[in-house]
Amino acid sequence: MKKWGYLLFWLGVLPLLPISAMIGRDSGTQDYWAWAIYLVIFGLVPILDYIVGKDPSNPDEAEQVPAMSEEITYRVITLVMVPVWIGAMFYAGWVFFNNDYSWFGKLGWMVSIGTAGGVIAINLGHELTHKDPRIENWAGGLMLASVTYGGFKVEHIRGHHVTVSTPEDASSARYGQNVYAFLLQAFPRNFINAWRLEAQHLRRKGHSPFSWRNELIWWYGISALFALAFALAFGWAGALYFLGVSFIAAFTLEVINYIEHYGLHRRLLENGRYERVTPAHSWNSNYFLTNLALFQLQRHSDHHAYAKRRYQVLRHYDESPQLPGGYAAMYVLALIPPLWFKVVNPRVEAYYQGEMDQLLRSAKRVNNITA
Repeated sequence: MKKWGYLLFWLGVLPLLPISAMIGRDSGTQDYWAWAIYLVIFGLVPILDYIVGKDPSNPDEAEQVPAMSEEITYRVITLVMVPVWIGAMFYAGWVFFNNDYSWFGKLGWMVSIGTAGGVIAINLGHELTHKDPRIENWAGGLMLASVTYGGFKVEHIRGHHVTVSTPEDASSARYGQNVYAFLLQAFPRNFINAWRLEAQHLRRKGHSPFSWRNELIWWYGISALFALAFALAFGWAGALYFLGVSFIAAFTLEVINYIEHYGLHRRLLENGRYERVTPAHSWNSNYFLTNLALFQLQRHSDHHAYAKRRYQVLRHYDESPQLPGGYAAMYVLALIPPLWFKVVNPRVEAYYQGEMDQLLRSAKRVNNITA
């Protein structure tokens, strides 16, 4: 069931695009139906998560993992989603400009499609860019470029995975930091850091950062081609629509980043280095339905400890900090900081019981760096 569930989930959700567009148009309630996908993802899915429950099972390391890691079906599913997403994105653009939306409906449709972009394009782009085969790696870059977030391909691999849960990482939220302060930090720092890391990478190889070898120039160039395609198809407003959808997708991704590492930190050792990354430095969640939707991204603890592991064999760790809900539910909670702090802060404090002094020092170091 899980094997095909990753594909079937989205083959079940994406038809909401034409269904919500047609029902809204035919009934004259298109402004409300424009919000349907957003409400399904962050309204219905959290409820179904609690009804369906958790799946803490792990594949057998000796017998199942080697075979599952090499099984081609799991790779094909992620690659198939690339043209599916790009086709859905252009169809959604056609709906935006041909349904008689008011400003409220236009906002709802952009938020719905942008959220789907964050969940599909960036999430699958993330999975694919971690893989060595060129077709997967480049497909991941294409997915990220389709929502103007190509810098993630460089910064996430060479930056975030190196500095995760330390003050140096813009994608790790400190204890007591609300999501909006986090976003103001994450957007500019991650963008700048991606270009800095790529420049360092090229200089080490004896190349200029301002050359065709700079992969960020390629990915942002492809994003510009997407914007041009939307402009040619729908006029100059099409390019603005594309950029709006891209912003919502990036917003969704960064809120998920906030959830994944909030309040967790790597201890500073006597030699001045941080302890190595372990499953203790990411929040884990085993809600079955959202794990299908996100290709097991919620098993983030195992992903950071072993970044090359494919999504189908990511493991649950009892010793990892556990979220009280799936990412869809936690996303909603994060947008309401008082509720987020009330629910999550006690879990952070319980996890670091006996060493709150180091937790508070870690938060202070982040404050100093961002200041």
